[in-house]
Amino acid sequence: MSAVKLEEFRERIRKELDTTVDFWLQHSHDPLHGGFFTCLGRDGEVYDELKYVWLQGRQVWMYCRLYRTMDRFHRPEILEAAKAGGAFLRKFTRVPGAGSGPWKCAFSLTRDGKAVKIQRTIFSECFYILAMDELSRVTGDKGMQLEAEQMMEQLISWVREDPAGLGRPQLPGDVPTNKVVQKYTELVSWCVQQILQHIQRGGTAILENVSVDGAELPGCQGRLQNPGHALEAGWFLLQVSAQQKDEALQRTAIDKFMELPYQNGWDKEHGGLFYFLDVDGHCPTQLEWNMKLWWPHCEALIAFLMAYSHTREPALLHRFSEVFEYTFKHFPDAQKGEWFGYLTQEGKVALDFKGGPFKGFFHVPRCLYMCERILDDMLANKD
Repeated sequence: MSAVKLEEFRERIRKELDTTVDFWLQHSHDPLHGGFFTCLGRDGEVYDELKYVWLQGRQVWMYCRLYRTMDRFHRPEILEAAKAGGAFLRKFTRVPGAGSGPWKCAFSLTRDGKAVKIQRTIFSECFYILAMDELSRVTGDKGMQLEAEQMMEQLISWVREDPAGLGRPQLPGDVPTNKVVQKYTELVSWCVQQILQHIQRGGTAILENVSVDGAELPGCQGRLQNPGHALEAGWFLLQVSAQQKDEALQRTAIDKFMELPYQNGWDKEHGGLFYFLDVDGHCPTQLEWNMKLWWPHCEALIAFLMAYSHTREPALLHRFSEVFEYTFKHFPDAQKGEWFGYLTQEGKVALDFKGGPFKGFFHVPRCLYMCERILDDMLANKD
């Protein structure tokens, strides 16, 4: 594929990133209480004032990353928005943990910061950590960095040692499953091994849930596949393989975590990636299994473009092009800006809001940001 085509990809991606950033800058900020609204209708109107902590953290992280690494986003209003979001998180997010355990992060808050719900998961904490870490980089606030490191140590303890602090005691009928989280550099090898355990069926399938020993689980839970998560894990592994110069891991990332979910998950009739699959071909029990959601396509774009940039294998660029054509034809809203998140199997808009409890300022801008930077590097080194 010619450099001209890569330039065309980059130009479309660049314009879409600018539009997405402007949409959230215009519609999501709460000038009264701080933080961000994420429940935004098609035109950006706020339809629910609940604030979801993992999405607050993601938006702070994304603003800071754009501000810090892209000249055109090194703008005062972006930095001030990130700082205001960080202040809201620090003031309201932390709530007492289970029993005598350490504090946790709430999952959702009222507009003025009162805790509404706590989940027995680590999603809020993960993105609180990422927000504090990235915000400390642009502000120089060492207290934020220390806070992020302390919370990270607690998160590691919950995941690797004792989940009781999450309010999740081990129940006799509950089979432990293997969940992967971001960890410090020294824990990368452990993290990689956890991901690789999801390669099952003699290397022919990536399963969403496996036991802590890396075995397939029984029933629907064990047969479940999520192409988006597999693709996302693929580019995580690809980054590690590049850092460690591990060609075998690179090959596994591409062949198992990209090609397999793409081959099995791509809808050959209507295009796009299915949300869930059953490895044995049964109908998944998730009602939305055959819908086309925004974020798996974002992960596929990152995965295949990154894989091509590392290998220059034409088939990988062809995959990227296929996903690109489907994604940019169906998800962006040319009239109101930003992307629709939820399509029917046939590719028609099912839900027209731009943000909600699960869709915020993260997957779309992260994808566009990463793809633009990858294309910048490839075009700069095309000779």
